[in-house]
Amino acid sequence: MEVNDILDFLHATARSVGAEVSSPWFYLQFGLILTAAGIALATDAALRSRIDPKSFAMSWPLPLRHFARVLVGSASTAVFAVLVIAARITMYHSTWPSRSYLLMVAAKLAVAWLVIRLVTSVIRNAFIVKLVSLSAWCVAALSIIGELDSAIEMLDSVSIVLGGLRLTPLLVIKLGLLLIAALWLTNIASNFAESRINRSADLTPSIQVLLVKMIRMGLMVVAITIALSAVGINLSALAVFSGAVGVGIGIGLQKIVANFISGIILLADKSVKPGDLVTIGDSSGRISAMKTRYISVAAGDGREFLIPNEDLVTQKVTNWTYSDKNTLVKVNFGTNYDADPKQVCKLAIDVAAAAPRAIKSRAPNCILTEFAEAGMKFSLTFWIADPDGMDNVKSEVMVSLWETFKREGIRVPYPVRELRVRGGALPVDTTVEASN
Repeated sequence: MEVNDILDFLHATARSVGAEVSSPWFYLQFGLILTAAGIALATDAALRSRIDPKSFAMSWPLPLRHFARVLVGSASTAVFAVLVIAARITMYHSTWPSRSYLLMVAAKLAVAWLVIRLVTSVIRNAFIVKLVSLSAWCVAALSIIGELDSAIEMLDSVSIVLGGLRLTPLLVIKLGLLLIAALWLTNIASNFAESRINRSADLTPSIQVLLVKMIRMGLMVVAITIALSAVGINLSALAVFSGAVGVGIGIGLQKIVANFISGIILLADKSVKPGDLVTIGDSSGRISAMKTRYISVAAGDGREFLIPNEDLVTQKVTNWTYSDKNTLVKVNFGTNYDADPKQVCKLAIDVAAAAPRAIKSRAPNCILTEFAEAGMKFSLTFWIADPDGMDNVKSEVMVSLWETFKREGIRVPYPVRELRVRGGALPVDTTVEASN
């Protein structure tokens, strides 16, 4: 289609619209449409004030309940369509059919929007719902007014040739819609596979995450390939972009690729897995999720650290639950030299053994480590079954030690400073000169 053809099409459309607007029946139809819109909006407001969407039709089966809630949410469109159809039927039988053409178009557009709204209600993503709804409604509107073929020819007339690939606006629109549909179906399939894999008790958490990521990636590649083939794009025509993509990955995307590969390595070697208690640098907490680019470490105070996968491969990581969740707790304390070291060790062992979280099968141990200037220093060690809350356990044991030592008369040393002043009064000049 050349530029002259496009101009002729626009002129013909303008003449048709001008002829329609100049007719007195146009204003009658337009008034009826505005009246129907006002009644529809008032009805929708009345329904929303009396019906709670969350509790509406709770006793109905799930498909019918979902359909009813969507219909109530689109009540204004449904009422508008019914009123316009009734007006169209009345005018069709009362006068010439051409005098109610605008009502017919409005009724078809309203019904099309209502059907699209019901169909897209199964999609959870709000952005995709709006995009699909508007695209489908535009196609339906062009079809209703009989200009769909002309619009398709116009979109296909403008093209850019890149290598062996001919890009047109029509091709881009088709590819975008197909990709959205394919990726949406891929998300549904991958979520179903993830739910089945996560319910399997035979797979470790790291293997579950690895399988889910592999399935998602494989389905995404298949979806993109099918969408490209469906619009007639030969994959070999994209070879011209391979060099640019390689350079982009080598320069700008190397960190993303490194984190992605590191994530696969972490899942394969099982060095960390969801639920492990880890310490990475100054960050400590439990791994709550393992993503393609990072892992999420949940601290006990409500914070979550998002740590790149590459850091776990290249930096030192302390995994408190890698092979064994049993954790050794060490408590250092001191006493004065008046205490009996054997009695101190026995009391400390009894206190540690009485701790609620101490493992009974592993006896605590207490040793004298140093004769310091201020007193004797001891080290008490005992085992707990899980490192989570280790600081709380240490605090409980130290409080119990303090109470036990106080009861037995054992003192805990602390530094004492004495200040001695020699030679009597300080030499301060108290002479005041008399003023002349």
